[in-house]
Amino acid sequence: MIYIAIGCLGFLLIHLFDIVSLKRLPGAKPFTWILGSGLLVYALAMACLRSDKLPLPIWSTWLGWALLTVSLLLLIYSLFINLPFRKTYIATGVGDKLIRTGLYALVRHPGVHWFIFVLLSLILVSKSSLLLIATPIFISLDIVLVIAQDKFFFGRMFDGYDSYRRETPMLVPNRQSLNTFINSLKQTRA
Repeated sequence: MIYIAIGCLGFLLIHLFDIVSLKRLPGAKPFTWILGSGLLVYALAMACLRSDKLPLPIWSTWLGWALLTVSLLLLIYSLFINLPFRKTYIATGVGDKLIRTGLYALVRHPGVHWFIFVLLSLILVSKSSLLLIATPIFISLDIVLVIAQDKFFFGRMFDGYDSYRRETPMLVPNRQSLNTFINSLKQTRA
């Protein structure tokens, strides 16, 4: 259970990053992001390695590896490529523009989906009973924290966020956001 607590602390530090961004504290932004991410990754790794194993069939491991590969790549893309890395995670202050293209045209917080799939795939790969307990806690915490970002921080961080909030669903894509997403992909290729 200690690893679940460490993972929760990691989440809180990752989201403290938004407060640090608004306060424009030099060096604090990458520090909170790296420390929070490190704690979360450590907690996930230890939950996978040091836990009783679930009696899952062998094919679930192969499915887990396939799902982990795709979901981890999409998580990395949505958080570190679709968003400008340096401005988002390293530079003091907040990014200079709101991203409304790519996965951010589909929903306002696409990382939540890919994180859920990463967790589910890790359960299949590791067969960890502790991770089975941690997953709903981490998913709930992630959703609560993105709701806080959406309501309290992003409107202050990005010009035009209120209109983005009205046009793009928070977590569940709709027909309009799917069309916007497809159009943004077409424009990227052109």
